[in-house]
Amino acid sequence: MIQKDLGDIFQRDMPNLLPNVMVTVTTVRATPDLSAVRVYLSFFNAPDAKEAINTIKLQANDIRYKLGKRIRNQVRVVPELEFFVDDTNEYVQKMDKLFNEIKDKKE
Repeated sequence: MIQKDLGDIFQRDMPNLLPNVMVTVTTVRATPDLSAVRVYLSFFNAPDAKEAINTIKLQANDIRYKLGKRIRNQVRVVPELEFFVDDTNEYVQKMDKLFNEIKDKKE
């Protein structure tokens, strides 16, 4: 639920936060008591992912407020949000490259 709502917030409520950049909420991990949530984001068309995540971190309170308005009837406490860059795609590309190099050396 939090992942879907955060995705909607980035796409609909805050499109000017990162102009011309598509933000995808890839993973959300919550503590058992829902007091804190780790949000992993991937960026498409962003020149620098670190700069993009820092921009989002500066707006974390506003994002949390918008999330709270959406989920206030479903949860007791609106969780604190921590944002991280999801580098899974980069990791997969790196591993594919390594496997291809190993395969080429065997041939």
